[in-house]
Amino acid sequence: MPFEALDFYRIEDELSSEERIIRDTVRDFVEKEFLPCVVDHIRQDGSFPMELVPKMAQLGLFGASLEGYGCAGMNAVAYGLVMQELERGDSGLRSFASVQGGLVMFPIHAYGSEEQKQRWLPAMARGEVIGCFGLTEPDFGSNPEGMRTKAVRRGEGWVLNGTKRWITNGSIADVALIWAQTDDGIQGFLVEAGAPGFEARDMKGKFSLRASITSELYLHDTPVPDGQRLPAVTGLKGPLSCLNQARYGIAWGAVGAALACFDEALRYSRERVVFERPLGSFQLPQQKLAWMATEITKAQLLALRLGRLKDEGKLHHAMVSMAKMNNVDVALQIARLARDMLGANGIVDDYCAMRHMMNLETVRTYEGTHDIHTLILGRELTGFNALF
Repeated sequence: MPFEALDFYRIEDELSSEERIIRDTVRDFVEKEFLPCVVDHIRQDGSFPMELVPKMAQLGLFGASLEGYGCAGMNAVAYGLVMQELERGDSGLRSFASVQGGLVMFPIHAYGSEEQKQRWLPAMARGEVIGCFGLTEPDFGSNPEGMRTKAVRRGEGWVLNGTKRWITNGSIADVALIWAQTDDGIQGFLVEAGAPGFEARDMKGKFSLRASITSELYLHDTPVPDGQRLPAVTGLKGPLSCLNQARYGIAWGAVGAALACFDEALRYSRERVVFERPLGSFQLPQQKLAWMATEITKAQLLALRLGRLKDEGKLHHAMVSMAKMNNVDVALQIARLARDMLGANGIVDDYCAMRHMMNLETVRTYEGTHDIHTLILGRELTGFNALF
């Protein structure tokens, strides 16, 4: 049976016809083209289904919220709905599009030269060029300011040295946006695959985000022309603004994962017979489903309001932290409850709850951990910085 999204508070009525069409188009793509192949990729080698990239590009999913340069120019709510539907499929699918658009295309669009924009953005929007975002390091995640990767002036260009870890799309990327310390502060550099001294190695053994490629990046005396440095930003503003874009998408994406788990658990409760009655006719399953539905509805409202504020230019980064923190947390709890309701069936890949549960363990950590977002919100409320 086709997926049915929970809409207990008639949020559908708050969406424009264009927003609904965009959501339904991506929902159809996920249902017909992604879900039939995701388990095979996870079983085989934990790879991303690259054969779907041209179709994703055709649908305008790369850099979807950007204007010009072949990008779709969607409003923030439409973009959020795209992220919701992609993550309903799998966090790895949403991550692929989020990294491409929010973490690589966005900073080129916001901080790049016109030459950089013309060179990279149209090709990335068409899916002909894949990008990755190199910020996190083996010893520096929540404290990016301490990064050890350095860029040193040499002649008319730069030389980069360092290591980046947990990099989505790293080994398949044609260009890596590397953030590095310079004498003037942190700056971004576009490093092309195949550059001397630059290497990407896949990280194996993941239980989570299996349908996503995760890599380590190594830079050893890698030369980068000055024309590949983002000229319009210096300091943490650059990478943190990118992360804010990605966190916004995650706040919506987590709702998609929660919707998938809820729909599966609800169907199962109607069909599974225990003690000669449907599972859903008992009090405890109903209690679990009622809690899930309530938390999903609250998360939907939080994401929708966040999107409208973003479109109105009223967004504050602490608002994004609240939505990312809350929505991922409740989605993970919903995935766990759904898995519990499925009993032993919940651990096999015929069902999605366990896959979403494992993925959301990662989503709770990346783009700012749950605890870091809690402290960002606490700082905003009290005026005291407890981060350090």
